[in-house]
Amino acid sequence: MKYSPSTARPCQALKSFSHRVGGILCCHKPPNKYKKLDSKLERKMSEIWRSSSGNTSFRSINSVILRFPEIKEGLKDIKSVFEQYDEDSNGTIDYEELKKCLEKLQVHLTEKEIDELFHSCDVDGYEEIQFKEFLVLLCLVYFLTDHATSPQTISKMGSPQLEATFNTIIEVFQFLDKNGDGKLNKTDMFKALNEDTPREKFPAHVSRTRFKEMDWDRKGKVSFREFLFSLIDWIGIDSDEETPVAS
Repeated sequence: MKYSPSTARPCQALKSFSHRVGGILCCHKPPNKYKKLDSKLERKMSEIWRSSSGNTSFRSINSVILRFPEIKEGLKDIKSVFEQYDEDSNGTIDYEELKKCLEKLQVHLTEKEIDELFHSCDVDGYEEIQFKEFLVLLCLVYFLTDHATSPQTISKMGSPQLEATFNTIIEVFQFLDKNGDGKLNKTDMFKALNEDTPREKFPAHVSRTRFKEMDWDRKGKVSFREFLFSLIDWIGIDSDEETPVAS
């Protein structure tokens, strides 16, 4: 069933959206917006890590790579909806197109929530967002419900497939985040790549290359947003081939 104001289910725990996200979705200049957005994601990832004691279903980087096709299909489904409403095919959607995308994906938000999420991810202020920014927006929706830490909470995502995709992505990040601080560093990456093969360690340059691909600002720390953007490239949703992570 498509979402409409008359069919939306109110959720008491989600009433004060602006308050719960700590004001990060207010209008700021682009640098501040990325900083606040990354800080919010960092806190949520750290909370999820603590709630699970850092345990995931992954035991090695190879077990992560084996899930790439599954993640890829989920992201391709999301992208097909994004492209459907990118009416001028310029790789971005505006506010009205975003509302249509969310409805198609069965994401149930109020007008105010959509407005705040849109402007949190429109970091350049051009009143449009790209596909990768759209995925960050969906992550914020996922975190908004606290589904990962409180399963009984009513989800804003009406699609089980959509939730499953983000569950897996978040679990991959948890596997890489060895100390649970909500961000990645070189030590995390080296450990993850060699965890399953202690006797046959990957060459150091492989770990350095993969980390460099994620560390866009060269600060030695990788935010969840940077990780998500890199994961999209590794999985290769625009091609039939994946970028080898461990080679």
